[in-house]
Amino acid sequence: MKTAVVVAGGRSTRFGGADKAVADLAGTPMIRRVADRIVDVVDAVVINCRDDQVPAIREAMAGYPRRVTFAVDPEPDRGPMAGIMTGLRGVESIAGPDAPAFVVACDMPFVDPGFIEHLFDRVDGYDAAVPRLDDRWFQTTQAVYRAEPMAAACEAALDRGERKIIEPLFDLEYVVIEEAEALEHTTRGAFENLNTREEFRRAEERFLDRERR
Repeated sequence: MKTAVVVAGGRSTRFGGADKAVADLAGTPMIRRVADRIVDVVDAVVINCRDDQVPAIREAMAGYPRRVTFAVDPEPDRGPMAGIMTGLRGVESIAGPDAPAFVVACDMPFVDPGFIEHLFDRVDGYDAAVPRLDDRWFQTTQAVYRAEPMAAACEAALDRGERKIIEPLFDLEYVVIEEAEALEHTTRGAFENLNTREEFRRAEERFLDRERR
């Protein structure tokens, strides 16, 4: 069973206070655009968020053709590593401890389903398959992890007081998808994330241009 975790529990501080996860992106909530991009490569989606976000996200996901469950942060505002941990614990509950899960941030609406398939293939024999761009930028919120090993590694890192999302990898057997390999299967644009209103506006124009064609 292939699953995905969409991490959506951030406070959207650079977005003017509104929850960007459900912000309207060319007529569709952004989190739904992410989910729609991955619909053909996963069997279930686990959404990590705060408890107060659940009603709006549930509405945004209405009618989604895959199983959708929520993994609510027991302690909000601990950062993306804690969100990944909580989301992967949710994967464990529906798919088992060894299940591979594609983890993606809710603000990455250009995620490439073909590249996700490649990551699922590459995780075979490993605890994680993680892209790295420019020889140094690990794309930890667009990677595939096995649920229990990564969740345990995140928990251990948090207990050590670590905040960088890369830290749990050092406790795992992981494979790096270097840029040259990644770009054989996708483009750099697939890793774009939207943090500000201006980035959101430019992305909206791209979606509207596509829909006009």
